[in-house]
Amino acid sequence: MKKMKALLILFMSTAMILAACGRPNNDNNSNGNSEGDTYKIRIAYLPSEEQSTHLAAKSLKERLENESSGRLQIELYPNGSLYGSDREAIEAVQLNNVEMTIPALSPLSSFNKKFMVFDLPFLFKNHDDAYRTLDSDLGQELLDDLQKDGLKGLVYAENGFRHISNNEGPIESSADLKGLKMRTMENPVHTATFKKLGANASPFAFGELYTALQQGTYDAMESPISLYYTNKFYEVQKYLTITGHFYTPTILLMNNKFYEELPDDLQQLVVEAAVAFKDEQRQLAQKQDTEWREELKQSGMTVNELSPEQIDEFRKALAPIYDQFKEEIGEDVVNRTIDMNQ
Repeated sequence: MKKMKALLILFMSTAMILAACGRPNNDNNSNGNSEGDTYKIRIAYLPSEEQSTHLAAKSLKERLENESSGRLQIELYPNGSLYGSDREAIEAVQLNNVEMTIPALSPLSSFNKKFMVFDLPFLFKNHDDAYRTLDSDLGQELLDDLQKDGLKGLVYAENGFRHISNNEGPIESSADLKGLKMRTMENPVHTATFKKLGANASPFAFGELYTALQQGTYDAMESPISLYYTNKFYEVQKYLTITGHFYTPTILLMNNKFYEELPDDLQQLVVEAAVAFKDEQRQLAQKQDTEWREELKQSGMTVNELSPEQIDEFRKALAPIYDQFKEEIGEDVVNRTIDMNQ
């Protein structure tokens, strides 16, 4: 009898422990459907606290927490505090080690080659062309295509038009790039583009780039205005040429399984808040680019702009890049994108 009683107590204790382990709590993500469940969302990204991505992310956090009545709990990790590169952050979201990230779009091509279409040089002439294309049916199709890669693509935001800096002199023609040790993003189109122009181009981790430039490991780099300013590259780069050779969006990514296991009302809230994030961030990014370009001049950078004729010379020199990558990206995707921007 005593033995039966002991076994009964052991069984009941084990059942209680298992039940407790299955309950949602405020310290771990819960994927149940109860309206009382809470969900923690960690968002990791490289930009600093003063850059438009972080400022808009703060608004995103406030909106998601307030409109979910605290069911969504958002933690922001700017300045590469969790992951030192966009690629690492994307992989972490893919593996559900962190729920969200806001990387530059270019490294995403390592996960889905269709996104290389937006890396083709001189594809967009201005912001309106870029926004129209990214927010089109084609842009949405590419976001949806990420689900097979374990990612939920929410919206495209902005990193901006990219420009070339170096320590040798102003860039006035493609010939001025020949022989320069050039840092590129981890993206085959970017690297091929600068090699086509004669640069000794190779990818390198962004978090270590300042030191590499300071030590002369690289002569030159290319980046949006915002990153030149917030990362103080003006201290280690003398000449900045406004080329606009690439337009780089950012993208708001969530682990797809995490998204699908959210209750329907929270899924809808995430989608709506993402659109608000996109609109605010793009506006802030353009404002900061205008202000910080002047700050770069005040900080000692020599800034020059290319004329339309000089831009055409670059564009003609880089025309073979489109043919080089058309098959790998997908001919239909490339042709549709070009047709929207002729």
